[in-house]
Amino acid sequence: MASAPARRSGWIPWAFVAFMGLVAAVNGVMVYLALSTFTGTTIDRAYERGRRYNEVLAEAERQAAFGWRFELRWAPATEPNKGRLVVAATDRHGAPLEGLAIEGKVLRPLGRPAPIPLALTQAGSGRYVAPVTLDGAGQWEVRLAARRGADGPVEFRERIIVR
Repeated sequence: MASAPARRSGWIPWAFVAFMGLVAAVNGVMVYLALSTFTGTTIDRAYERGRRYNEVLAEAERQAAFGWRFELRWAPATEPNKGRLVVAATDRHGAPLEGLAIEGKVLRPLGRPAPIPLALTQAGSGRYVAPVTLDGAGQWEVRLAARRGADGPVEFRERIIVR
């Protein structure tokens, strides 16, 4: 009696099993990477801050009552990543604000590397200047707090692009 010829297509089911195993392995790696990297929050304790949103609105209204306006300008130096932050401060009528104590920091929007502290000095006519050396080009966020005597603080935030 003659034996039946060997099936040449016996590998096809195993190819499907191997392909599904590969898909499961890649999905497992992607899930691990998604859960072990960026958390998706840009501030700590976002839930508690959201519940206190009325306090945030009241603070914004208090600061707006001062009528102080700030205009920020990045003046690059000849060396890469070095320059000056120039802040023009005016009151609600456009008159320069003299005698402010302005402190702040420059940081990356997502918090890495560590913030760079700023201490601005008055340069006359409502202008305040701080020399800054940044860690690299790109997007930076400037956060300032201005006081004058018992007035303040009035906070100001603006993002700048450094090339």
